Amino acid sequence: QVQLVESGGGLVQTGGSLSLSCLSSRGIDRLNVMGWYRQTPGNQREFLASIASSGNTNYADSVKGRFTISRDNAKNTVYLQMNSLKPEDTAVYYCNAKFFTVGGGQYWGQGTQVTVSS
Repeated sequence: QVQLVESGGGLVQTGGSLSLSCLSSRGIDRLNVMGWYRQTPGNQREFLASIASSGNTNYADSVKGRFTISRDNAKNTVYLQMNSLKPEDTAVYYCNAKFFTVGGGQYWGQGTQVTVSS
């Protein structure tokens, strides 16, 4: 079982920035894709960004140019830097990990609330 622990959520004004972190209990240096999603009440979980162990990144159009995903394999941590935040970015943000090694699987963190005030 892999534990993912998010941190860094909170309240910020429109136009502000926040940085989220996701600490994995399993090493993330090879054969995995780490990602960030968000969810608002009554809606499906929305993909935001992903980063493979190769370093390749992918972003949803809604956050491209404003959010940046990065990783520090030595710290087993993935980050999401969020800039130019808007009220519609308000949601619970979740970290996701997909491991492709033997015994891999998909895991989710518990979520962290991000609230952007207008």
